[in-house]
Amino acid sequence: MNRFGLLGRNISYSFSQGYFTQKFKDLGLDDHSYENFDLQKIEELKNVLAQDNLRGLNVTIPYKQEVIPYLDELDAKAAKIGAVNTIQFTENGLKGFNTDAYGFQKSLEPFLKPHHKNALILGTGGASKAVRFVLDELGIANTYVSRSKRDGQYTYDELDETTIKKNTLIINCTPLGTYPNIEDKPALPYQYIGADHLLYDLIYNPEKTSFLASGEAKGATICNGLNMLEHQAEKAWEIWNNV
Repeated sequence: MNRFGLLGRNISYSFSQGYFTQKFKDLGLDDHSYENFDLQKIEELKNVLAQDNLRGLNVTIPYKQEVIPYLDELDAKAAKIGAVNTIQFTENGLKGFNTDAYGFQKSLEPFLKPHHKNALILGTGGASKAVRFVLDELGIANTYVSRSKRDGQYTYDELDETTIKKNTLIINCTPLGTYPNIEDKPALPYQYIGADHLLYDLIYNPEKTSFLASGEAKGATICNGLNMLEHQAEKAWEIWNNV
């Protein structure tokens, strides 16, 4: 048996298990399985790694950074980003990769317009680091928004009309609005969002979050995270198979 799986916390909702289970079925890979490893704390990873026949793992919230000390090697891009979402089992041990950046870029680019020069990244967790990496590569100036005050970042309270109008790309990297808490959304002054804005939400369940619906109501272009997930999953599959 070739076993693959997802490391995370409270991940019963996860996209990955359904996606890969269907993929294995389509490819006729009866000896492949994909399972959820729901860890309450990262220390439980040792029990997972002691199991037999593991061939590859994905990593999601909240372990994309916490998993790094358990790895033997980091891909250069993952090292630069500082977050891992894909683990390859190699002869030399565990190697960490970040396919979030690839998935995000592939899904974002079709929506980008020349006026999307400045971006707000909502949240500062592992996923936000891949988003920042991509924006830097694309030459889009970006600023983190967080609940706590830090140098070079905004707090939600500091977002005013000028800031919102300048930053026509806004990316939600927080879990706010994920099923079942679908009424939740980041605390933005949505009244200043307009037709020039592109709102991108890494969340894909529900398909249209409260954050996206609020932007759409003001004429903004919107995009959820499903396409990103599909791209990053395919890239992970390539890594596991050394394609």
